[in-house]
Amino acid sequence: MIDMDLRRLRFLREFEERGTLAAVAAALGYSPSTVSQQLTLLEREVGAPLLTKAGRGVRLTDAGRLLAQHARVLLSAAETAAADLAALSGDIRGTVRAGGLQSAARRLLVPALVRLRADHPQIQVEIFELELEQALPSLRLGAVDVVIGDEYDGHPRPRPAGLRFTLLLEEPLKIVLPAAHPLARTGGPVAVADLRSEVWAASAEGTGHHAMVVGTCRALGGYEPDLRHRASDADVQLELVRAGAAVSLMPALTLPGDDPALAIRDIAETALKRRLVAATRDTPAAPALTTFLAALTDQVHRIGLNSPASAER
Repeated sequence: MIDMDLRRLRFLREFEERGTLAAVAAALGYSPSTVSQQLTLLEREVGAPLLTKAGRGVRLTDAGRLLAQHARVLLSAAETAAADLAALSGDIRGTVRAGGLQSAARRLLVPALVRLRADHPQIQVEIFELELEQALPSLRLGAVDVVIGDEYDGHPRPRPAGLRFTLLLEEPLKIVLPAAHPLARTGGPVAVADLRSEVWAASAEGTGHHAMVVGTCRALGGYEPDLRHRASDADVQLELVRAGAAVSLMPALTLPGDDPALAIRDIAETALKRRLVAATRDTPAAPALTTFLAALTDQVHRIGLNSPASAER
């Protein structure tokens, strides 16, 4: 009978997902040499080579790929067992690691954390600001427990197997102009087509917001936007608009309640929305995570935006 350490199986599973020892080390907070040592010890435990040299790096052997597949099942079963034991004891305690894009972290995750500190001080919450693309691998591997990501009309996100996606809220997208902009003076909706000559601000390339701004300008205006400014921080985008250096297209959750330097207008051509979704692993959730998700849902209702309580797979 082979005696395998689950912690070392996690190193192998991380390597299968991330592809390099350096990436595994960065994800788990170890040095590359420590990761290599742990995988060497795992090879001794199973009695088979799991890694082989490939150029300047290493890759999985056939035995390594096979064991990584089993590791996925074993680690998931261990997580389910821990959740079942915690539920059986009725003791709601533990750590919840939550990630999300900036607006979700600020308006949803932090308030949910505050609520749990008051009602369930034995639950420790760790919050990370992460874009969905960065966070999904960590979620699948168990380094993060819940991730709030966004989806825009016409720009669906990937839905990897093994994860559950729950719709938290839908919110309208708004055109944001400097208050002195000529198109802001009427107070009515503004056409994307009329912003052809403007300089735009959006999030970094590769994000959902960047793709949405470019796609909206192409679809509604028939042009490539002059996307001169890129900042994933919504406050930086808003400051660019206040300064008269850009226009932007932003979801309601990122916008200030009242700012005389900004003109916030509906889109004239059509109504566009952003959806915020909570992604979790498709396994039984520990009581601490279930309690945090309830606080998160409550915070969505407190905000007062459209919050359909439906789950999507």
